[in-house]
Amino acid sequence: MPMLKQLKKQGNCYLVLLVFIFYKLAAVVCAIELNGDFIQGGIIFGKSSTEDKVFYNNQNIPIDEKGNFLIGLGRNHPKVGDLKIIKSNNQIIKKNIKIIQRKYEIQKINNLEKSKVTPPEKFFKRIKDEGKKIRKAKSSDVNFSYYKAGFQMPAQGIITGVYGSQRILNGIPKRPHYGIDIANKTGTPILAPSDGVVVLVEKNLYFSGGTIIISHGRGLTSSLLHLNDILVEKQAIIKKGEVIGFMGESGRATGPHLDWRMELRGVRVDPYLLIKK
Repeated sequence: MPMLKQLKKQGNCYLVLLVFIFYKLAAVVCAIELNGDFIQGGIIFGKSSTEDKVFYNNQNIPIDEKGNFLIGLGRNHPKVGDLKIIKSNNQIIKKNIKIIQRKYEIQKINNLEKSKVTPPEKFFKRIKDEGKKIRKAKSSDVNFSYYKAGFQMPAQGIITGVYGSQRILNGIPKRPHYGIDIANKTGTPILAPSDGVVVLVEKNLYFSGGTIIISHGRGLTSSLLHLNDILVEKQAIIKKGEVIGFMGESGRATGPHLDWRMELRGVRVDPYLLIKK
């Protein structure tokens, strides 16, 4: 009998230990939050412990001081993404994330003038130099999560261009369109789509003309292109809904409109997904 009582006692201890382990593992899984648009062009908003290390498709994903992190899903993201979290106790959590695939509009336009398809060679150096300036601005280190303010449409008008669409001009495939085009009359107010820091102001870039780039923090940027007038200066901290300029058709534009593009650490994402909710 004493031996039987001892075994029962040990069994209860094992049961308590198993229950403890189960709840600890459940707490770890529940501590990881994933929200957003699980679709090509979308952004995943994650939250974990500040001591965790996050990797997505083998790329290190930075975590802010509150445990928030952002993952950008490119235009051609495959059907599955690999998320790996390394906890402070070296426990590894892996998750396969299914990503919805999109069909993009392809438009063929023929019989265009050559200059409308490929820029003249005399502008090549200018285009290259401006590209470096843009990339440097987008990589600005803004360590505050301004994007938490949410997003809104930066202008009123008709949407005439969408993310991911592509044109084939005179049989030559051009780069996909990575933003949304909003058409209206010249002088239509342009609003800040969210809080952020102005990291670039240019009045006459070759392709985009009057250009503002805003960092929303943690590597997320908005580019607002083809402006007629600009009301903000570089390094200004702006609020969502603030008037920052006016619509125009500067740069290589065929009419007055705003081209709004967003990028997350080099990944082009769809702005419309952030304001459609």
